Amino acid sequence: MPKNATIGDRRYKSRMLANERILGVEGGGTKTAWALVIDGKILESGRLPPSNFRLTPSDQLTKILRVMPGEVDRVGIFLAGCGTEEDRTRLIGLARKVWPKAQIIGGSDRDAGVAACLRERDGIVVNAGTGSSVTGRRGDHIEKAGGWGHILGDSGGAYFVSIRALRLILREYDLRRGERRFAAHILGALALNNFDELVRWAQTADKTEIAALAPVVFRAADDGDNAAQEIINAGATVLAHFAAAVATRLELKSPEVRLMGGLFENRQSYMEAFRGVLEPKIPKAQIALIDSAPEIGAAWLAANGSLILRTEKAQAEAEIGATEELHPTSGNLEKLSARKFAEFFLGEEKSVERALRDSVDDLGRAIELVAETIQNGGRIFYVGAGTSGRLGVLDAAEIPPTFGTPSDLIQGIIAGGSSALRRSIEAAEDDERNGALAIDERDVSGRDLVIGISASGRTPFVLGALKRARTVGAKTILLTCNPNRSASIKVDLAVKLATGPEIIAGSTRLKAGTATKIALNIISTGAMVQLGHVRGNLMIDLQPTNKKLRDRALRLVTQLTGCDRATARSLLERADWNVRTALTENERGKH
Repeated sequence: MPKNATIGDRRYKSRMLANERILGVEGGGTKTAWALVIDGKILESGRLPPSNFRLTPSDQLTKILRVMPGEVDRVGIFLAGCGTEEDRTRLIGLARKVWPKAQIIGGSDRDAGVAACLRERDGIVVNAGTGSSVTGRRGDHIEKAGGWGHILGDSGGAYFVSIRALRLILREYDLRRGERRFAAHILGALALNNFDELVRWAQTADKTEIAALAPVVFRAADDGDNAAQEIINAGATVLAHFAAAVATRLELKSPEVRLMGGLFENRQSYMEAFRGVLEPKIPKAQIALIDSAPEIGAAWLAANGSLILRTEKAQAEAEIGATEELHPTSGNLEKLSARKFAEFFLGEEKSVERALRDSVDDLGRAIELVAETIQNGGRIFYVGAGTSGRLGVLDAAEIPPTFGTPSDLIQGIIAGGSSALRRSIEAAEDDERNGALAIDERDVSGRDLVIGISASGRTPFVLGALKRARTVGAKTILLTCNPNRSASIKVDLAVKLATGPEIIAGSTRLKAGTATKIALNIISTGAMVQLGHVRGNLMIDLQPTNKKLRDRALRLVTQLTGCDRATARSLLERADWNVRTALTENERGKH
């Protein structure tokens, strides 16, 4: 397809060569989806972090592209924010640095969406994702509405829904000191305590973070909140008006109208609200959801419209891990009294101690690897998904205040990012390339150590991170509760905690979670002791940032020096409440 060809240009076709590797990429405010197609079959596909061409820095966008398949013949890359010919040229130039030998076309995510929904047919595509847009085609004539970005447009997208809800909550508070029924749910979803914190969060939140609140608004509407229902109806209404305007300009009397984007695909009520407004305006409109993913539309464009998808991507049979097996004696949990359940649960926890004791040699080696890495100027990275990821982030967060280490010395990486700390984002763990990208984003090097945490031992996000870490020369540890894990990757050390089947099959927040938390405590605390952050059993590098911790610092100094509290306070105040410095100054004063 020549450089100036558009989504409405049907003149350019070529016969596909057998075995051509075609990569389709579609990116927006929520994700970057990609698919590798060979001979009409999806060989591989995945989802990576968002890639809006206007909002994502070029270096970060390049990192995202570099973790995709490298050996390809054709690439179709279509990103939100790529709206002008200059944008298209820059995007193709950036992609060419990643795939220098491939034939590359590029453009807006709108292009990929229309290709996925309509192929060569006439019709209208309505996209309601993080942002929104309406695109219609009749022959080579293209008409558009919306899609002006979140500051001036995006009416009907998730950002539109969320920002209106936030403004409504604050307006109701200002006028009546009252809260809408869903205000508490908004605060809860963000782990915030009051409106002042909400305002501060909104001032720094990006478009995607705000748009992620849309499900909370939909739940409020489902529960009967009138204001939330009005916001949702307003979004669906403006999109229907845009679609009707586009149909009029194109003179389409009975258009095929395809709906795409998370709001339509995940919220039946939004689709019905849209239908309720559009059908009276265009009674013969054929309204339906998209039946082909946008990244496949991108691949179709890369193939000059000659791609015919024959089958869906084959799914490999999942290996069943120890934590997924059925527990032999927990099949009647609902019949137990509360006390009997507690007794049964505690009895099962004995396997946690057994698993840890059986792994004591490996835990000791893990302590040594962490201490050696830090002594040699390296950093520690915990990588996990779901419960495992949260436990890693928790342990990493607790090290600096306890042992006075820099905040970037031990870092937690969780699939799905910070949002996954508050709510489940299970699909975030499914792509190995996402894990590799997380390693690239943090510039992990040969001096560092990456600890993958996976109860099953087969979480793709974790395995991808460990593989990438090894390619850059970093040391690697896998912490798993599946001792029979298939050896799909090599690591420097595997700590296998044989906790056995969970009493609720597959719920790794139970025994596996407990064992993992203790193992992380052992490894990080042991390393800090070896590195001299503890004297006896006292943490001499704690950060006394509140009244309780300052009181603890006073006790530490009095215990270690034998002085009274007044002297200890004087020492600490002169040392700016640094316990280690206060102890050093006290020793100097004796000589």
